[in-house]
Amino acid sequence: MSKTAEPMAPAQAVSLAEYVQYAAGSIVSRALVQKPVGSITLFAFDAGQGLNEHTAPYDAYVQILDGEGEVVIGGQIVNPKCGETVLIPANVPHAVNARQRFKMLLTMIRG
Repeated sequence: MSKTAEPMAPAQAVSLAEYVQYAAGSIVSRALVQKPVGSITLFAFDAGQGLNEHTAPYDAYVQILDGEGEVVIGGQIVNPKCGETVLIPANVPHAVNARQRFKMLLTMIRG
């Protein structure tokens, strides 16, 4: 997975969907906020890519910015589309799959 860690500049409007670009055969991520209280990260998944099943000790919110994703939460498949948000509860196994390319914003609040 390719990862960039450039924070957003203050007092500027940006299109989050355009703030991270697709790369063939890859997942590209861009950390916008990395703080002890939480993180906000953009992802661009090329078709066929994904994140294996794992758990996190905190709730996570996935917002689809482009395309349609597949999120498997505790064995249940959810297919959020552009503009939709899914809550992934803390300590529940989950995975993310790209049946087609899509972009998402992941927000984790620690605490």
